[in-house]
Amino acid sequence: MDDSLSLDAKLLAESGQGDNAPPLTVSEISGALKRVVEDRFGYVRIRGEISGFKRAASGHVYLALKDDKAVIDGVMWKGNAGRLPFRPEDGIEVVVSGKLTTYPGRSKYQVVIDKMELAGEGALMALFEKLKAKLLAEGLFDQDRKKSIPFLPKTIGVVTSPTGSVIRDILHRLADRFPSHVIVWPVLVQGEGAAKQIAAAINGFSQMEPGGPVARPDLVIVARGGGSVEDLWSFNEEEVVRAVAACTIPIISAVGHETDTTLCDFAADLRAPTPTAAAEMAVPVRSEWLISLDETKSRMARAVQRGLATAQERLETQRRVMPALADLLRPHQQRVDEISERMKYGMSQNIGQARSRFASSAGALRPSILKQRLARSQEQFRRLDMPVSLVQRPLADAQQRLDALWRLAQQVSPDGPLKRGYARVSSADGDLIGSRKAAAAAGSLNLHFADGTIGAQVTEFRTIAKSSPKSPSSRNKKPADDRQQDLF
Repeated sequence: MDDSLSLDAKLLAESGQGDNAPPLTVSEISGALKRVVEDRFGYVRIRGEISGFKRAASGHVYLALKDDKAVIDGVMWKGNAGRLPFRPEDGIEVVVSGKLTTYPGRSKYQVVIDKMELAGEGALMALFEKLKAKLLAEGLFDQDRKKSIPFLPKTIGVVTSPTGSVIRDILHRLADRFPSHVIVWPVLVQGEGAAKQIAAAINGFSQMEPGGPVARPDLVIVARGGGSVEDLWSFNEEEVVRAVAACTIPIISAVGHETDTTLCDFAADLRAPTPTAAAEMAVPVRSEWLISLDETKSRMARAVQRGLATAQERLETQRRVMPALADLLRPHQQRVDEISERMKYGMSQNIGQARSRFASSAGALRPSILKQRLARSQEQFRRLDMPVSLVQRPLADAQQRLDALWRLAQQVSPDGPLKRGYARVSSADGDLIGSRKAAAAAGSLNLHFADGTIGAQVTEFRTIAKSSPKSPSSRNKKPADDRQQDLF
């Protein structure tokens, strides 16, 4: 063995004289590293692209931030994750704020994120286009899903802020054009929780039942004033867009000014450039409508009058060319007179002919002639010499067949055995009882004998053992136990 190796390599760890670096445990070194990192980087802001975004069942968010050279893990606890103003997705560039720490369980460092923001409008528009493409592929923006806007809604629902100028502009324009019943559902239109309130308001209007305590709107307006892309972002959130697309009531989107575009505009049934324009699209101008109704009424009256005048002219023309009523009736009256004369002559002819036939028939029906016919018939009957046996023999054969059938009927009659001491058992409803189980189920029974019927009630059942045939002398002996023979 090499002596130098044996001097340097030792089996047991020992602290040498003057050694001021004692060995640390893994937990001690991990704790020391954690303190150094947290003290040195107590608060940091990091810009990077989201990768591997995952929201756990607990509500915590786990992700990684990366650039073209490095990757750092990040975690955002449930409370901060619930306040995010947008929905993070992979590929979106963000700026996060938080503190850097270590995770000793995996020997790695990570950033605990307190706040997450999009890295400029470019990242915001990238998220906008990504979500737009996703919803477009699902068909939420298809034209055939759009509902027609009612011409004159009785009730209009408005989803907007109750304190802004938007609701005042809408109410003022509706009052000028066509006063209508308006239900305002107050919501936040930007900031934390705005998207949830807007989606809940749209779903609330959609779920209202017709005829309920609060009138169900015939039209819904989702409105907000102008602002930056960040200010209008609540109307780009997926839950708001889906609520607008799923609304069963026709909906007008009036978010921002003419140049502003949100995903809510694509999902709505109609887009208005401004909230005031939405009110103009919702109802017609009442005065113009009344004028139009008056004009239509006048045109209808003139059309009816022209029609009546034309009909009167046609009627007068037809009246002049038509013959007089008397002239139309005279040929028919003449024909009636001719038919009447022919009927009288025909009836006289028929009566004369009938009298002649009756007279000739009456002559053949004199009593003497009838008596002569009767005498001839009696004489012919007396001449008939028919043997009596020809009549008696068929009668005897028929009597024998009848007797045989009667004997057969007596044998198969259910009442025949009753004369020999038997009884027929039936239920109170008249159904025949043929077994002990049926008798127990019936309870009340009727016993039919040859000379009449009596009722019975089942009170006790006993099993009678089968035995060999007894001699005639033993049959006449009285049983030892009378109760054994009493079945009812």
